[in-house]
Amino acid sequence: MTQVYRSGQPHGAGHPHHLTPHEVRTWQFDPRRRGVDADQVRRFQTRVADELTILHEEVRLLHQENDRLGRALRDWQIMHARECRPPEESTPPNRGHW
Repeated sequence: MTQVYRSGQPHGAGHPHHLTPHEVRTWQFDPRRRGVDADQVRRFQTRVADELTILHEEVRLLHQENDRLGRALRDWQIMHARECRPPEESTPPNRGHW
């Protein structure tokens, strides 16, 4: 059986849907005969969800910074291209054998 992501794409096709903090907080586990402490699970879910929230925010900020730097680089390239002129034709062209 092919594993399918929540995005509907089969495993290996594109990027999987990223787990959100809300999904971590609200994830329900199937009960088992020898279960775990539900309070510990909820505390752990909260901790993981909080860390995901921080990481998602850091990624968002890094994308913004990357976009800003890309625009600044393009602006610099445009400015530099305008200021740089080809060398004057004062030197004769190469008339060598090669």
